[in-house]
Formats: sequence, C-alpha cells, structure tokens
Amino acid sequence: MLPHPRSGRPFPSPVPPGTGWPGDPATDDTPVARSGAAVRRLARAAGSVGELDAEISVCRACPRLVAWREEVAVTKRRSFAGEPYWGRPVPGWGSERPGVFIVGLAPAANGANRTGRVFTGDRSGDQLFASLFRCGLVNQPASVDSADGLQANGIRISAPVRCAPPANAPTPAERTMCAPWLAAEWAMIAPSVRVVVALGGFAWQIALGLLGVTGAKPKFGHGVAFLLPSGVQLLGCYHPSQQNMFTGRLTPAMLDEVFTDARRLARI
Repeated sequence: MLPHPRSGRPFPSPVPPGTGWPGDPATDDTPVARSGAAVRRLARAAGSVGELDAEISVCRACPRLVAWREEVAVTKRRSFAGEPYWGRPVPGWGSERPGVFIVGLAPAANGANRTGRVFTGDRSGDQLFASLFRCGLVNQPASVDSADGLQANGIRISAPVRCAPPANAPTPAERTMCAPWLAAEWAMIAPSVRVVVALGGFAWQIALGLLGVTGAKPKFGHGVAFLLPSGVQLLGCYHPSQQNMFTGRLTPAMLDEVFTDARRLARI
C-alpha cells in the first residue's frame, strides 16, 4: 500500500473499486464485464453516464490488456515508485452534457493508468490541458492527479480504448471489444455536442464512425473541419504526443487554434 499523492490515503496497486480513490465511479458491487458479450450487454443497459463510467472502470474483457495494465501498476516507473497506480480501465472525463467532445486513443501506461483520469499525468496531457486552459475550456493549466481540482467547461474527453496497451498499440480485436463503451457514451452525450475534436488519424476514423459518416470520407489533417448534415462539426488535430510537440509538427499555437475554434463553434 502506498499513499495517494494528493490525499495521502494508502491504496494497493491496482486500486480495488469502491475503496475511496478520488473520482472512482465504481463500487465493489459494480458489474464486471469479462467478455465481449458482457461489454455489449452492460453498455446497452447503462442508464446514465455515471453508471457507464463505473462499468468501464472495472472491465476485464481483454486478457492481454488486463495483464499489462496491472503489471505496470505493480512494477511502476521509477519516478512514480512511491505512488499507488490506478491500474484499471479509464472512463471518460468532463461534462455529461458537453458542447465539445474530444476523442483520443488509449491511456498511457504511466499516465492515466497511474492517475485514473484520461490524459492526466503524462506529457501529452500536459500539452492538452495547458491548451484547454488557455482556451477557457478547463479551470487550470495542469492535470496531475484525480483530486487536483480540475473542472471542465463544456467539454468531455474520452477514448476508444480504455486500458493502457503494450507499446501503445491495441490490437484490432481489443479495439473492437472496447467499442461498445464509446458507442454508449456517445449515444448519451450526443444531443448536446456541437463539436467533436479528433486527436490523431485513428481518432478521426473513430469519430467518423460515431457520427455515422458513410461513403467517401474526409481525410484527416490538422485543422481539417468537416460539417455534418446534423450541424455537428468535426475538427482534426494532431495528437499532442511528445514526438509531435518535440519535432514541431504540432505547436502550442496550433493546439490553441483548434480549441479556440471548437469553443467558438460550440458557443461555450
């Protein structure tokens, strides 16, 4: 057992549901999906975003991902050796009635897999939340743990894969297994969403599927905008990965342009 970096309360790694981790949506009674059929059944039956988040956070349907996320939680990165690791699937975060929906790919092994909040605790998240703060979409410029006081202003952030994958590469079967969670989340929040921001080419393809785009599909690119007949605007943004930021393929100004546009189009 190690102390949570904010509260000081001790937790094992991975963190059992219902033991008091800040922001944990689950209890020890939350049903656990252990197969694709169970994922589909629970996702369809979830009655609220909170219920869905809880069920996502205890999913065990992909044996390889379960083994990897828990191994990382036990072995830890040296710089975080004194902290407990969440070590579970990471649900979406933010408003349940967002104007802007941001789609990534998967949690980082020593980022969200450690903190329990999407994009929190890694360098990609550092860049993302700093930009969201500059653009007025969150209340503070950094997201370091699940109890740091971060609040969303009309946004929700999620991902099509909820567990940290080895080498940051989920298999096609794992992506398919996880897909019903995002589909259910989208169905619940879609009525309020005016803008979807896809972080990277894979997220762009996922977003096109969520939005029901068929036939000839627009090609991903940074700053590309695609207006759907429904009035929802899809915006492309390079992923704020360490490599993209280090090489200058993506700059803070480029991130800010996308999220400034997203806020304007969503009328937040």
